[in-house]
Amino acid sequence: MKFERTPVSQEALRKIYSQFRLYGGFLEGAPYGSGHINDTFAVNASQGGTPVRYIFQRINHGIFTEPEKLMENIARVCAHNNQRCRESALADGSRRVLSIVPALGGEPFVRDEHGYYWRCYLFIEQAQTYDKIESPAQAREAAKAFGAFQQSLADLEGDRLHETIPDFHNTVARFQKLVSAVESDPCNRAATVQNEIQFFTQRENDAGRLLAMQNVGELPERVTHNDCKLNNVMIDDKTGEGICVIDLDTAMPGLALYDFGDLVRTATSPALEDEKDLSQVRMQMPMFEALVEGYLAGTGSMLPPAERAELAFSGKLITMEIGIRFLTDFLEGDTYFKVHREGHNLDRCRTQIALVQSIEEQFEAMNAKVNEFAQKGSIS
Repeated sequence: MKFERTPVSQEALRKIYSQFRLYGGFLEGAPYGSGHINDTFAVNASQGGTPVRYIFQRINHGIFTEPEKLMENIARVCAHNNQRCRESALADGSRRVLSIVPALGGEPFVRDEHGYYWRCYLFIEQAQTYDKIESPAQAREAAKAFGAFQQSLADLEGDRLHETIPDFHNTVARFQKLVSAVESDPCNRAATVQNEIQFFTQRENDAGRLLAMQNVGELPERVTHNDCKLNNVMIDDKTGEGICVIDLDTAMPGLALYDFGDLVRTATSPALEDEKDLSQVRMQMPMFEALVEGYLAGTGSMLPPAERAELAFSGKLITMEIGIRFLTDFLEGDTYFKVHREGHNLDRCRTQIALVQSIEEQFEAMNAKVNEFAQKGSIS
């Protein structure tokens, strides 16, 4: 079934609210956050006169075509990490892991009369996400949180998690999809983006580098987040600590380097993802240093030398990959990512290209910093 972004009324939110195991009365709800894929709402309720909030999300089943398997993954990940928090006796454990509110029947989701899937989480108070990095300390905390997320799931028991989006970080497949979009050119846009197409074509050989290493056993498959944007980790308002990794739709089998690469993409440039002034886009070395330090602290001894050696390259690869995806979506008519203006996906693509260029210019220095932290014993 096609996913259509139909309006959600207060009465519709109230009806969804009533189908979860929630105490107190529904007050109101409003759109929340800046995510591209799902529709997110902050819902206010009253419990005995005390105001409380919940996060409600309508899952984009056009992207996540098997929502029940998606929620099975998330439920397993959250249960595992909540157990880790209990074992550590953390006083604020409910702020450090997403907590799913079950439906009345016990399922981790509700399906409404229109066929949409909904989920509900406890709202994590006194913390927030950031679309734009503000300091190296913030970058360090975000990287540490994502590294710890990977490390915590290293011993996840049971069957392999479902692949909620097959080949999500398969850059070779992403490149081939771009080639197909250029050839079919359904919206007659290819002629306007020849420079962007050429940029990625010239770097085609980079696309398969990590996959080739995985195929020969040099890089192990892990449970990874696979969408490590800065705004997918919550930063505590008082301490500045990265306390909770969110947006677990793509938590599934992957490579650790995919996660670190996305951190480089989203945290090292002072510009927003869709910045039009490309002179503002650059890879800032102090931010990269902070990411390396935090990530290695979070993962501990989990990463072998072969993975650490590709940390800098992973930043280039994932930035290139998301640029390819933005360009492909532009050519196909903006059907995947939410757009808010004409040419929005093309602006996003050009920002990624500028960042790839900045990474390439500083690549040797980035590798030297990784080696420096490893030699200092940043890992145990």
